[in-house]
Amino acid sequence: MWKSVADKISLFFVKEKVSPLLPRTNGNGSRLIEICAMSSYEALRSLSTSDQGLKISQVELLQEEFGPNEISRGKRISFLSEILRRFKNPLVILLLIISVVSLIMGDLKSTSVVGGMILISVFLAYFQETRSNRAVEKLQALVQTNSNVIREGKEMEIPMSELVPGDILLLEAGALIPADIRLISAKDFYIHQSALTGESMPVEKNAGPCSMAGKGILELQDACFMGSSVLSGTAKGVVVNTGSRTYFGSLSKSLASQRGLTSFDRGIAGFTWLMIRFMFVMVCVVFFIIGLTKGNWMEALMFGLAVAVGLTPEMLPMIVTVNLAKGARAMSKKKVIVKRLNSIQNFGAIDILCTDKTGTITQDRVVLERYVDVTNRESDDVLRYAYMNSYYQTGLRNLLDRAILSHTEFEVERSCRKVDEIPFDFSRKRMSVVVEYEGDHVLICKGAVEEVYKVCRYYQVDDEIHPLIDMIKYDLMEEYQSLSEDGFRVLAVAYREFPESKEIFSVEDESELILLGYIAFFDPPKDSAVVALQNLSRMGVSVKILTGDNELVAKKVCRDVGIPSESLLTGEQLQRATPNQLEDWVETTTIFARLSPSQKEEIIQALQRRGHVVGFLGDGINDTLAMKKADVGISVDTAVDVAKESSDIVLLEKSLHVLEDGIEEGRKVFGNIIKYIRMGASSNFGNMFSVVGGSYFLPFLPMAPIQILLNNLLYDISQVGIPTDKVDPEFTETPRKWNIGNIKKFMIMIGPMSSIFDYATYFLMLFFFKCHQFVKPNILPEMKVYYENLFHTGWFVESILTQTMIVHIIRTRKIPFFQGAASPGLLITTFLVMAIGAFLPYSPFAETFGFVPLPAVYWLWIFGFLLTYAVLTHTVKVWFFNKYGVD
Repeated sequence: MWKSVADKISLFFVKEKVSPLLPRTNGNGSRLIEICAMSSYEALRSLSTSDQGLKISQVELLQEEFGPNEISRGKRISFLSEILRRFKNPLVILLLIISVVSLIMGDLKSTSVVGGMILISVFLAYFQETRSNRAVEKLQALVQTNSNVIREGKEMEIPMSELVPGDILLLEAGALIPADIRLISAKDFYIHQSALTGESMPVEKNAGPCSMAGKGILELQDACFMGSSVLSGTAKGVVVNTGSRTYFGSLSKSLASQRGLTSFDRGIAGFTWLMIRFMFVMVCVVFFIIGLTKGNWMEALMFGLAVAVGLTPEMLPMIVTVNLAKGARAMSKKKVIVKRLNSIQNFGAIDILCTDKTGTITQDRVVLERYVDVTNRESDDVLRYAYMNSYYQTGLRNLLDRAILSHTEFEVERSCRKVDEIPFDFSRKRMSVVVEYEGDHVLICKGAVEEVYKVCRYYQVDDEIHPLIDMIKYDLMEEYQSLSEDGFRVLAVAYREFPESKEIFSVEDESELILLGYIAFFDPPKDSAVVALQNLSRMGVSVKILTGDNELVAKKVCRDVGIPSESLLTGEQLQRATPNQLEDWVETTTIFARLSPSQKEEIIQALQRRGHVVGFLGDGINDTLAMKKADVGISVDTAVDVAKESSDIVLLEKSLHVLEDGIEEGRKVFGNIIKYIRMGASSNFGNMFSVVGGSYFLPFLPMAPIQILLNNLLYDISQVGIPTDKVDPEFTETPRKWNIGNIKKFMIMIGPMSSIFDYATYFLMLFFFKCHQFVKPNILPEMKVYYENLFHTGWFVESILTQTMIVHIIRTRKIPFFQGAASPGLLITTFLVMAIGAFLPYSPFAETFGFVPLPAVYWLWIFGFLLTYAVLTHTVKVWFFNKYGVD
């Protein structure tokens, strides 16, 4: 459930310190420690399970006992508790104070109106937000993270939330650790647990029993913790703790309220505090003016409180939440699932999109086209060794591995015994397996050509092996460069034979290898990529390619789809750059090649320091750092689990067209929120001048407190239709960011327009309709009451009609009604409120609210005021947007 804006504002100004200490080991942690000290057999027995997994009947009982495997994000509170929580909102408290004061003074009418406003502020917001959040939760459930388990001897895939203690879990590269587990078998198993320790280096885990002696709980070698992710290798483990009982769960509870505010939250908070400052100044000034000039301090207090309500943006939380939820539903229809509602505005504000080329500008259909020796002749040996490397590795099999394994004619090589494995990492950019093959232990290495060359001492042609001297190395590299320039993704294959007595291998054994040849893959560009890139460019979004591929392949693919390929930097060049150089380079460079995961993150940060809003689209383990650092992390439904969990937005289709649609919807959502903010800011600023002036020179209050409250209530109702409104196509053409400075300028320029007509109405009522006779000494008391009520009625009607009609002027840059009509929902709410405002002086409720019927000629004047106000405000609005821009 969303927090109220007031909660967010408090977070904005009060940042509670978080202890750097990790939570102490609790009872559940002690249980994990005890099980990790046991043998695998004893661990399974203590959890009443086996290597064949739990029985379904056991699972059902355990699910009842332990509940879903989910981190507690705060209990779902009851309807009554939720309503009471909303009453703690400072804006509602202000209304309650006014209601109590009105009741004490015997003003039941004001008490009733304020009570109606409380009902709208609390209950309408509750029902709207609850409905919206439930809809969003259903959409988010479409993006599900699953776990592979063994139950009743069968391997199956289940939602992560259904895990229970005792489940046997199967893990491989790219998977999230979904619970606290004790490993019962592991092979070359490396994990990232930076979410818990802050350390970016991978940690190796094994299945041997481990004592806590001299160690912290995170150092247990046979334990893996929820929140970690698998880098490479495979493992089998038994689930010990789930949900909030996990180590990560206990940590999350202490940090649940510490999440930093997004630029969206800060923008909303900035506007709200701007309004509160105006309200405070306004109320104080009005209170003292009325108290000093009228001599009735209680009346001054009531009027000041009523003015405070009128200036309070109490509908803002609901308008924001409903807008975001509506945007999330609209985006889901375009295959974009929003995981964090607040990210929608940032999604629309993106002006730079960073992405890998695979699957976005290419077809994501990698085909193994060439397998050649170092002289560029086709070689079955190269393909055979590449096949064994891909088949026996336990890391995440990527598209290249799957393309190699599609050559099923080498299935015979699956009968080899695997001896060991040296997993892939992003610094070496290669991986090796060791197999027992034809009487030797053969280390087969596959990886980036430059990195494999570094560990090769020989090369092979046919059956002859030659020294790889520098001169020969440069000649052989020409074949690789030729393939790369043709758009092929090229990997090198090398090997080394060891005696059968050697069983344990490490990175140091990747040396003195024999270069065997190359395998070349082709992933053709998408036919739609050119058009999609052009559309993104028209929307003000620049696309930068961040890839681990070499620069030759990246250039060729980008050139084919129209991305400028002249400006290119490699990871090696970035390593030598100073921070200032990096900022300059990222601004002008389009293609970044041979990048490590940390370099992708550095590029994102450099762009952000330059004032850009950056989106990062990724789907691999190597993308998670950049996704977390980006303003909007974007993943795809087919991505590895850790990438999906790191993202704010998930695409159901990896396509720039889908991304384009999502960005447009994000801008529409922001557009409707900004409409409400502009309307509230300019209306309140104008009212400040009107009320202050009227309080000073009028012989009575400008409007009765009950009427101010009623006016505000009706105006709030008219705004309910804003989330359904259309947005000008021109607004979605460029990125939109929060700009409080622009809002202030708009408020100062547009606000006084309403004051001009408020004062015109003052003088119309005073002199044309004779309300100034109120001050004559010989006037009858009933006539004094009549003239005061007539004045109040005239300004009330003019005020509600002008400020409601102005919604249609401000909502579009175009000529309202003729060039840019509002949505049916907004038309209905605004015109209904205007009709109610015009009807009230003649209604059975007129006397209750202090209204009297207005003369017929009044409506001619008001029609003239409305027409002139609309023309003048539209003219100033057009001038403002032309001079200062939309945002």
